[in-house]
Amino acid sequence: MNDYLIYSVGLVAQVLFSVRLLVQWLSSEKEKKVVVPILFWILSLFASFLFFIYGFLRNDFAIMIGQLITYYIYIRNIQLQNQWNKIKKEIRIFLLAFPLIAISISIYNGVFDFEKLVNNQFISSWLLFLGVFSQLLFTFRFVYQWMVSERKKVSTLPVGFWVISILGASLILIYAILRKDPVLFIGQVFGLIIYIRNLFILKKT
Repeated sequence: MNDYLIYSVGLVAQVLFSVRLLVQWLSSEKEKKVVVPILFWILSLFASFLFFIYGFLRNDFAIMIGQLITYYIYIRNIQLQNQWNKIKKEIRIFLLAFPLIAISISIYNGVFDFEKLVNNQFISSWLLFLGVFSQLLFTFRFVYQWMVSERKKVSTLPVGFWVISILGASLILIYAILRKDPVLFIGQVFGLIIYIRNLFILKKT
């Protein structure tokens, strides 16, 4: 497949991830409190779906594994907002099965190479550790969000979600600077502004 087409899929996914934050932020500003509209989760799921495709086409097992946990958390939040069953049954089955099928195919085709993943000649070990740790921390924010939402039986974005987001984004920013990655840097700067703003809104309410 044409490389430009593959990169376009990844770019669209990243744009959707940014748009979801914009939707959540504008909705919160309008309501004068932190809210989580259903569109936030729908955009998250669609963006994650595209990012899975991007990782599959790029033979990047790390991307697919990174998306696996949050993908199903997005679906669970759509369920908590009572919108999941409104989607056609066939589409729901496909969405639930897609990540597992894509990962299984990648493993079968020998795409996953742990030694190559940890012994990258283009990046030092400590920088790789920083990148992996920051991404894991960034992913954990949704694990935390899911645990709180399950306890409250309602989809919510608690204070801890924004605190973890700020910490994770800050570490990723450092990583992006050291790796001289402008795309990663710009994306995290935009997100960091919204994370901080949501904390201010929470403090007021």
